[in-house]
Amino acid sequence: MIDLAAEFGAIDIYLFDQLLRGRISIGMRVLDVGCGSGRNLVHLLRAGYPVFAVDPNPDAMRVVRSLAARLAPLLPKENFRTEPIEQMTFPDAWADVVLSSAVLHFAADDEQFDAWLRGSWRVLRPGGLFFCRLASTIGMEHRVRLIGGRRFELPDRSERYLVDEALLLDRTRVLGGRLLDPLKTTVVQDQRSMTTWVVRKD
Repeated sequence: MIDLAAEFGAIDIYLFDQLLRGRISIGMRVLDVGCGSGRNLVHLLRAGYPVFAVDPNPDAMRVVRSLAARLAPLLPKENFRTEPIEQMTFPDAWADVVLSSAVLHFAADDEQFDAWLRGSWRVLRPGGLFFCRLASTIGMEHRVRLIGGRRFELPDRSERYLVDEALLLDRTRVLGGRLLDPLKTTVVQDQRSMTTWVVRKD
């Protein structure tokens, strides 16, 4: 019997869905942008994907390098870099898949949000897959309090940069992408909404 927890770790269930549908397959170069502790990388490392990751937090990157050394010891250490998303040193149009899970809603303002988004998009090759999960106002419009710009206070008193459907559709168009799935939003009762945004780069 497969130990799912050991095989997949704490993978985002919506990323798992992309794997099940064959959109992310062995051999694809996968870059996790803002990877944190690498919770979405466990299966990819175990399965032999060419995995890369970036995070500005050196503590997070130490955890990810340790994870990679244990699960995929042949991967070069330079695949895992401590650097800002908007200044990544990975090449243009190079990754087959870019993951951005629970990252963009930490942007301070529109300028930073767009800088992080452009940085993530820049490294994705034409035909590549951009998988993004981020907090939104969708389904929570009357439960969040506007602070300024697109910064909101959530019911749990945390503050986030929140997108909506119109903004995501606009950015899809401006970037030159197309939705692979309709926008899907999970509303966590009285806490937050998390929207899944899956885009193919044309």
